[in-house]
Amino acid sequence: MAAPRGSLSLPLFAVLLALLCGAEATVRELKVGYYAETCPAAEGIVRATMARALAREARSVASVMRLQFHDCFVNGCDGSVLMDATPTMLGEKDALSNINSLRSFEVVDEIKDALEERCPGVVSCADIVIMAARDAAVLTGGPSWEVRLGRDDSLTASQQDSDDIMPSPRANASALIRLFAGLNLSVTDLVALSGSHSIGEARCFSIVFRLYNQSGSGRPDPNMDPAYRRALDELCPQGGDEEVTGGMDATPRAFDNQYFKDLVALRGFLNSDQTLFSDNAATRRVVRRFSKDQDAFFRAFVEGMVKMGELQNPRKGEVRRNCRVANRSPAAPKEVVPFRVLDF
Repeated sequence: MAAPRGSLSLPLFAVLLALLCGAEATVRELKVGYYAETCPAAEGIVRATMARALAREARSVASVMRLQFHDCFVNGCDGSVLMDATPTMLGEKDALSNINSLRSFEVVDEIKDALEERCPGVVSCADIVIMAARDAAVLTGGPSWEVRLGRDDSLTASQQDSDDIMPSPRANASALIRLFAGLNLSVTDLVALSGSHSIGEARCFSIVFRLYNQSGSGRPDPNMDPAYRRALDELCPQGGDEEVTGGMDATPRAFDNQYFKDLVALRGFLNSDQTLFSDNAATRRVVRRFSKDQDAFFRAFVEGMVKMGELQNPRKGEVRRNCRVANRSPAAPKEVVPFRVLDF
């Protein structure tokens, strides 16, 4: 992926441009209890469906949580990451940082089906992602918070914007700081939100360069505990199956501050995680604080998730009946062949 250019990120620039130039541009008022009258069971339906998904496959709720990041960072929280490609639109699912990486879209489909049965045409897919991300944290032992709702779903997706914006697992702390700053998210927000990797797994594909060819050196990443390196060598041997997955911290089913303890111990799974401790003094201070104070991490995580959820796409939208396609252009998806693959 290209490194973020300048101090203003593409999604924020798109929002500002639409506000200045678009007659149809509008920022929706988000509020707690938005569906209290139109679909009072909405949040309960989302929570119950996420609980069933967790019971079926523990990894799935972490995957759903990640959808908020990949959705909101690209032109605001508008459900665009959920859209399938069509003959006239390349979907964000096929972007370099998403293909073969983002998963559990079927859980969102299951939530949407339940909501459409109870309250047809009311709850947006963008809001489903926001509620489900909160519930992923709660159901695995993390904090709870009130979610502000009322987003529209976008009519289109942009693979190009996703390619330009989303970082790769090779990203360093400085690049991540610039990306987050362009979205008005602080260094503390960056570190706290990276703590979403407290739950879930990632593929060997994401780390083989760390193990065998860091920065093209032909050597492993020096910022790695030797015993942890040996364990990863066994999990992800050179020339082995890169689809094998490993936990992103030592407790991948529990939302806690173990992720930060692992970074301090040089046991971060992804390069983009370990760099927060190993390569930047500002992020290192926050990592150390969260490794010692889980409550501080939880508070900062909630604040970061709320701030990220405020990123909006001001272009005119709709409430999709099917999260995979726009109501106004129900074209069949087509298969898109990428020229290379990344994982985040």
